Amino acid sequence: MVKEIERAGIPVVHVCTVTPISMTVGANRIVPAIAIPYPLGNPSLDKVEEKELRRGIVEKALEALTTEVDGQTIFE
Repeated sequence: MVKEIERAGIPVVHVCTVTPISMTVGANRIVPAIAIPYPLGNPSLDKVEEKELRRGIVEKALEALTTEVDGQTIFE
């Protein structure tokens, strides 16, 4: 599905915990997430730290969304 959306001219960011799977499905912009049960957070952190963590992932995804890429790119 990611490839089809990109083919339509809409940039897509794949936020995932297992980046090799994203590479296999052909995602062009890949942002690593935290862990499989909590991809965009960490419940062991306090509220302030978790908000910072989540915000960082979303900001990285937005940066990836606005970055021109030539092929598959992982945004660390």
